[in-house]
Amino acid sequence: MKQKRVFSYGKGNVFAYRTFLTPLTGVRQIPESAFCGRSNVVFGVNVKVEIAGNQLLTSFTEGDNSLVIATDSMKNFIQRHLGSYEGSTIEGFLHYVGEEFLKKYDHIDSIKLIGDEVPFESINRVSSSGLTESDLVFKNSRNEKAQASVEIVRNGTDFEIVNQSSGLLDLQLIKVRGNSFVGFIRDEYTTLPEDSNRPLFIYLNIGWKYENVEDSTGLDPVVYVSAEQVRDIASSVFHDLETPSIQYLIYLIGCRVLERFPQLQEVNFRSQNHTWDSVVEDIPNSSGKVYTEPRPPFGFQRFSVTKEDLKNKQEVTTTNNLSK
Repeated sequence: MKQKRVFSYGKGNVFAYRTFLTPLTGVRQIPESAFCGRSNVVFGVNVKVEIAGNQLLTSFTEGDNSLVIATDSMKNFIQRHLGSYEGSTIEGFLHYVGEEFLKKYDHIDSIKLIGDEVPFESINRVSSSGLTESDLVFKNSRNEKAQASVEIVRNGTDFEIVNQSSGLLDLQLIKVRGNSFVGFIRDEYTTLPEDSNRPLFIYLNIGWKYENVEDSTGLDPVVYVSAEQVRDIASSVFHDLETPSIQYLIYLIGCRVLERFPQLQEVNFRSQNHTWDSVVEDIPNSSGKVYTEPRPPFGFQRFSVTKEDLKNKQEVTTTNNLSK
């Protein structure tokens, strides 16, 4: 088969910050999370943009720049359109700026945008009623962050979203006990001991896709899924589960997310095991131990949880309950 030629170009690390963006309010509440919205007093995003079009081929093969949009212009376009965006989410902004770009440059066939949140957190201040959150001073967070991506193609006079995803990056969770890893294959290559009660330090990247991509924009906040709520579900399931493996943990997290948000079609995971190495096993008059960073090699997992998984899990749970 003849392979389709790939040619595209774009711009990365397009940082844009907006103060007093429209707040996100009206999200549906779930038991695992106290999240009820974002003030968006400070909204930060790091965008990567990539464009493609058949008419751009001669810029590669002949050095013809007559239809080339400078990547600096792409940067300016994205940053300035954050000023005219009236929504409240990264997903909505990418959707908006992508369509506006295709309207402006009608020789471009498709655009891909990835937006990473640049998170800011409010700090406390002393007021007459005690410590309260400041609405003026925020700190740049080094914690987990939301991510969104969208790919929009020109379809005649219309635009079609052919791919959209949302996600949470760099969630790092340590559970100090209640985790086991036993029963795995033991042979001449096995040096890892079984452990029925270990600490478990995991890194999680969690992604999700909507049944209806329009739900991702946040225009209807009731069907919008926030990264904060997915984070809280992951933390809650990790706390409650006697964890036999990371594989089973991420399966149950995915099922819980789909249970809470039936508007999603799947939840996917890229997880890593960074459990600390022991230094001091026994400390007199203490249940604690001393640990250090693990050796560089780390285990990882990739897994997608679908609605079929949720259905099967519910059927198994129902059967087990009936048998008791």
